[in-house]
Amino acid sequence: MRKVLHSLLHPDQPAGHQQPPPPQPAQQYQQYPAQQYQHINSIPRNSIPRNIPIPTNAFYTNLHLGSQSCSAWTHPYSLSWAKGSGNASSWGMAVAHTEPEVRAYGPPGQGGKGESQYYINPIGIQSTVMGLEGLEAGSVDVCFAPGEGKRAVMRMPLVQGMGFVTALYSECTPLIQSSVFFRDMQPAGTINGGTTSKYRLILEDGKTWLLYITHPSHPGPIPLHKDSNTTIRGPASFTGTIQVAKLPASCPEDAYDSSAGAYATSRIVSGTANGAQGTYSFSWTKGGLDRPLLMFALPHHVASFDGAAARGVTSLKLQTTTKGVATGVVGDRWGMEEGLPVSMGFGPAGVLRLAGAGREAVIRAARSEVEQEVHPQCCLDSMYFSGKGLGKFAMMAYAVGEMAGEMGLAAKVLEKLKRAFAVFVENKQPHPLVYDTTWKGVVSSAGCGGDCGTDFGNTWYNDHHFHYGYFVYTAAVIGHFDPQWLQDARNRNWVNMLVRDFANPVADAQFPFSRSFDWFHGHSWAKGIFESADGKDQESTSEDVFASYALKMWGAISGDRNMEARGNLMLAVQARTFPTYFLMEDSNTVQPRQIVGNKVTGILFENKVDHATYFGMNPEYIQGIHMIPLSTPSAMIRSATFVREEWEAYFSNRRADCVEGGWRGILYANLAAVDAKAAFSFFDQPGFDAGWLDGGASRTWYLAYCAALGGA
Repeated sequence: MRKVLHSLLHPDQPAGHQQPPPPQPAQQYQQYPAQQYQHINSIPRNSIPRNIPIPTNAFYTNLHLGSQSCSAWTHPYSLSWAKGSGNASSWGMAVAHTEPEVRAYGPPGQGGKGESQYYINPIGIQSTVMGLEGLEAGSVDVCFAPGEGKRAVMRMPLVQGMGFVTALYSECTPLIQSSVFFRDMQPAGTINGGTTSKYRLILEDGKTWLLYITHPSHPGPIPLHKDSNTTIRGPASFTGTIQVAKLPASCPEDAYDSSAGAYATSRIVSGTANGAQGTYSFSWTKGGLDRPLLMFALPHHVASFDGAAARGVTSLKLQTTTKGVATGVVGDRWGMEEGLPVSMGFGPAGVLRLAGAGREAVIRAARSEVEQEVHPQCCLDSMYFSGKGLGKFAMMAYAVGEMAGEMGLAAKVLEKLKRAFAVFVENKQPHPLVYDTTWKGVVSSAGCGGDCGTDFGNTWYNDHHFHYGYFVYTAAVIGHFDPQWLQDARNRNWVNMLVRDFANPVADAQFPFSRSFDWFHGHSWAKGIFESADGKDQESTSEDVFASYALKMWGAISGDRNMEARGNLMLAVQARTFPTYFLMEDSNTVQPRQIVGNKVTGILFENKVDHATYFGMNPEYIQGIHMIPLSTPSAMIRSATFVREEWEAYFSNRRADCVEGGWRGILYANLAAVDAKAAFSFFDQPGFDAGWLDGGASRTWYLAYCAALGGA
């Protein structure tokens, strides 16, 4: 049976689409208008329409946050509002592309093999008013006007992966400026039946950029004048299109020539599932001439292209900042294919029941742990730590109830778990949730007083997939055991509300489409509405994949087959992207060799990679944040080869036994992927110290997890 996963940013809903229920009643979730949020005051009031859901974790949010001076990365290009900066003192849009040789590498890393802690790409190689229109998940229009209240005279459609940087002019004089300085401007004739003039621009850094100027109603050469080594001037009162693109060394120009004059304006993502085979596609709406589009694909796109998309691949290659080398692809649509983890359920490694020593160890641990009080560990002043606590007891219940077959013990923890979960459904936790009418999302009220860092920035849309994924997973486990709880509309609607906040399948009146998961990059971004010099970032791949897994399991348990299929597809895409960009085996060729030895990227930004965390520099922190929670989908993204290499680099030779606190348990649970018996023995040892358990983990689950992987 084919299932439509989503029809994105498109007015027509596909057959089989299930519209999620509306948010909880307004009287329960108080409406917080814009003036309640001090940080929103810095956003230009005329820039963003208020009657649509505004993406908070999209690639372009730097353009309307804070000083509006930070860059947006479309990959392989980055763009920023120049605001009078640089040698050219430009007030237009600054376009940049960086090569590997200009990267800056940090001090030696902790692996001891000559790796660097981080790498970063330079920024800023490069009295208007800038505004934004058409804010969608993968595209935005940036408009420039000569002053407040004046009509826009230049419009730039920014689309992820765009092959050209395109500017649409309306009755104005174009200026093309460079702070790197123009060494030469070479006319290169006309194409497209004479409607497009072509120029080669050679900069003082030796790099060549191609410039195409299109004026469809006036065929013939269109003159440009080089005023100085920083400024090229176009014709007065020009209405038409100017496009620029970087030409790699020794690369033919025909790929650019064949698509010049056409440009992408927005993107539609769609997907289907047919058994274990999943597909998703990018289709672009376009403007300009009737020419095929040129777009840039990231490595994971090319690796999953279907036959039609593969036929559009060119020899054009450009380096991206943190995602390897992008490939030019000609065509108005890409199709990607992935195998779906349809057989994955709650049990690790597909194990449904344990036997022998494994079962006995799980039951012994559970007899003690099910007596714990659930409420104090789950109803906290943090949505993140509350979710982790709920997830801990949900995993515990499944391990002892299903995997060990002791439903009496599972029932004890389930009753307490349902009571704790009800606190959130009734919105009676220490910091209730509120519905933000400005950005249109469900956020913790903890930050409504102005402290943007409270609860990891949840109120500012940080980490919603991390936080809410634990709740969605817990609901799936409760519903698995208790169909009556599942049928209660209050429970279903509350969980679906969280899903719509961070993983909405469409843009609707209450929530934007796919707030967290970026379908172009193939993973989520954790950073919300914070200005950031290095762009969006993500630290925990494991919690990202766990959020997708939670969607899959909640969809399966609640009967929403579209959600289940969507979760399966997200998992499959992450299984490709995380080993490509974040979790690096020694054989990785996408990230620089100076970084691969770190084994994990640490924090991956759009512009830099930093082998670090936001909370400390201990190796167990940096590596471990990409492990937690050790759960059923962990094996999808953490290959045995990777786990073995990482262990040898940081934790072998009893180094793991020197790690303090719950991180030690995390490391040993992760070891189960390559030495399940040693991991099982660690958790089953006499006198096991409960202090070796993280607040989101139980000994019961870890024993079941290790046993399922062959530890007993």
